[in-house]
Amino acid sequence: MSGRWLSIIGIGEDGRSALGAAANALIDAADLIVGGERHLALVGETRGKKMKWLTPLEATSKEILARRGTPVAVLVSGDPFWFGAGVTLARSIPVEEMLVVPSPSSFSLAVSRLGWALQETVTLGLNMRGLTPLLRRHVHHGRRILALALNGETPGKVAKLLTVAGYGPSTVTVMEALGGPRERIRSETAEAFALADVNPLNVIGIDVVAGPDAMPIPYVAGLPDTYFENDGQLTKREFRAVTLSSLQPCPGELLWDVGAGSGSIGIEWLLAHPSNRAIGLERDEARAARAARNAVALGVPHFDIRLGSAPEALNGLPSPDAIFVGCGTADRDVVEACWNALKPGGRIVINSVTLESELALLAAYHVHGGTLTRLGVERAEPLGKRMTWRPALPVIQWVCSKPGAAS
Repeated sequence: MSGRWLSIIGIGEDGRSALGAAANALIDAADLIVGGERHLALVGETRGKKMKWLTPLEATSKEILARRGTPVAVLVSGDPFWFGAGVTLARSIPVEEMLVVPSPSSFSLAVSRLGWALQETVTLGLNMRGLTPLLRRHVHHGRRILALALNGETPGKVAKLLTVAGYGPSTVTVMEALGGPRERIRSETAEAFALADVNPLNVIGIDVVAGPDAMPIPYVAGLPDTYFENDGQLTKREFRAVTLSSLQPCPGELLWDVGAGSGSIGIEWLLAHPSNRAIGLERDEARAARAARNAVALGVPHFDIRLGSAPEALNGLPSPDAIFVGCGTADRDVVEACWNALKPGGRIVINSVTLESELALLAAYHVHGGTLTRLGVERAEPLGKRMTWRPALPVIQWVCSKPGAAS
């Protein structure tokens, strides 16, 4: 294993006694042992110097790289490449210079206690601040979810999220310090959750059960309008479904949602794939705050909402793969600024309900091509004691792909 100076060793709550001879030999031979405070305590006395992880973890990578060529052992929990620090280290250190010795992951230990099939279980890392809302998109009746917790408060936050979304009958199992002498497993329903004194080192198991008021997030575009807090500035469900279809979200792509309003388009773009990104631009401060609240409530807290007006506020933003411009936002200057910023091969979709913005779309169509579509929807509503059809404002939609290969 010549040249493999960096050892990454997965260690459990049972410490060195559960490690094999090879892993123990690597720890004994290391000049520097790096790990969290808990990891360093688990290995006891060592010949080499000990160093705790720095914040952020990337800072520790620089310290480790400074020792290149000398034996360094990094201690992590379980599997280094399953929500582990091995991923961070591999960004700056070639894998050819590593010797990785994994141990069972926390998820493997958890399913062995619950009797669940790991390959059929949703696995999430909620072990960083602000990530708990990411759970929301995965909450569907009958699903089983495992989540790494940030700290002892995470299970209570998860239980509250489930209850608010209408999944209060779900069973929440908190598994603390798995694999060690302090292991403890407790279960309660989300709506009755009151577990106290939870070990910060815990994994949460969720057996999802829908209550009568459950609000599932479907896997197709067009969430119910009632899911979004709004002041009327909302792309309605039917138009939203068509708009998302026209935007064609693909994994890892960036959307500009210009005139974000309640944030519905950007939110559903992010729900299309966990690697997607979106920047929402909104000139009204109250609406921007409302869009941010909707993003958290619907499980995409990473929606990047910015306050500003197009086209000025578009300057300096990273180039998008797709752009949506909401009703009432488009004029010729906005259309051209968005078109110029769009990546080759990217898609632009603009909705219009006013004659003024319709003229801007007609001009763009004549210059750049694409398609113009008039969309109309009528809903049945009461008329006295009877029912009639109430038409929504018709929407003119311009859709166009920019020539050139997608990057």
